[in-house]
This record gives sequence, structure tokens and C-alpha cells, in this order.
Amino acid sequence: MTNALSIRAYTKQKQKHTHNFHQLVLPIQGAIDIELLDFSDTVSIGECVVIKSGVEHHFNADDAARFIVVDLESLPEHISQSDFVLFAISPPLLSFLYFVEKQLEFKVDDALETSLFKLFYLLLEQQEISAVMDSRIRKAQAHILENIAEDLSIDALSRIACLSPTQFKKRFKETVGNTVHQFITQQRMEKAKALLVHTDLPVQIVAERVGYLDLSAFSRRFSKAFGVPPSRWKSKS
Repeated sequence: MTNALSIRAYTKQKQKHTHNFHQLVLPIQGAIDIELLDFSDTVSIGECVVIKSGVEHHFNADDAARFIVVDLESLPEHISQSDFVLFAISPPLLSFLYFVEKQLEFKVDDALETSLFKLFYLLLEQQEISAVMDSRIRKAQAHILENIAEDLSIDALSRIACLSPTQFKKRFKETVGNTVHQFITQQRMEKAKALLVHTDLPVQIVAERVGYLDLSAFSRRFSKAFGVPPSRWKSKS
């Protein structure tokens, strides 16, 4: 059935096939080795491999590995036109995949499964497509996103990435396009904006949730990012 999500497991024995629909494979536990066209690599948690209709592919995985597999009649235009076979997915999309897993394991419900697919497709349309980054930088980036309220020092992040502070800052800028500080600030402001719009938390608590104990410093940074202070943004929502 196309336009559907399912949970799959594969075996260590290499298999191959083609299908007349597009398919996305997104690991949620373990990894999968995939070969297609001129691509051959291991796809891990936080990544998505795109297998277009009619493309023969070879694959194998550890028996304990699990994947969300999405069969689609059509791909979002930016993915269809992209040359990337493998790309990194956003933390919200990965979280949604774990939610999908729980729902699909719970019971069969056609209406719910249709809704899950539609929501997945909307998230996919918003997904930025870029080359999978250096795993060391991706590890540090994931730590930032998961601990946005903490003191995220270069020394601590470089240790997570197993790089020297100088190497880490250089590699991060090359990979992400922003400095570490710029990336952290951007993520904090986006998180703050979401909290102001979608919750009734006071501005002071929002500031603390994104790592600012000084409310005035948070307000200045927010105003610089969005052109209005957080109190006015909250009243708009």
C-alpha cells in the first residue's frame, strides 16, 4: 500500500529488489546498509535514505534494528529534484517517528494511519535537504538541541565531538555554516518563539527554558532576532 508508514525489520542477509513507488527508510533503532546507484553507505538514526521508484537497491541490517518505512506515490518537489540520496532529519521529525512507532504498535486504525501519513508528509515538506554532516558535529549539534537551556561551552561541546576546541569551532562552521555561538543563539530564539506562541509560560520562565537567567539580556537578544520584544510577541499570539 502506498502513502503509508510501517515499522520494518530486516536481516543480516543482503537482499535486493525494486518497487514502482518511492520509499523512505528512517532508522529508529540500529542502522541499515544500503546500496543503490552510485551510493553505498550505512544509514543511522537521525538520517533518511530516499529510494526512488524503479531503482534497484541492496540492503541488510542487524536483526534487532528497526525502521520506519514510508511508501509514497510522490515525493515533495524539493526532495524529488534533489540529488541527495541520504540526508539528516530534524529532531522534531525524529521525535515524530518515535510517536508513529508507538501508535502503529498499539492498534490498527485506518483513519489514524492516514492522519499520521499526512502529518509526516507536511513535516517532510518543511525538511531541509542537505548532505549528512560529520558524525562528530552531528553529535554535538544533537546535544545542543537536547540541552538548549544548559551552559553550552565550547570546551564541553568539543569533548562530545572528540575534537580540540579549535578543530571543533572550525569544523562546526564549515559543516553548519554558522559559528557555534550563532547556531546556539538561533536555536534558543526559535525555541523561545515557539514557547511564547504555544504555551502560557511567563516570559521569565521562557527565558530560563532557553538558557537565559538574565531577563533583560534575553529580551535584547529576542528583539534583535525578531524585531519586537518577547512581551509584545506573546501579546500578538
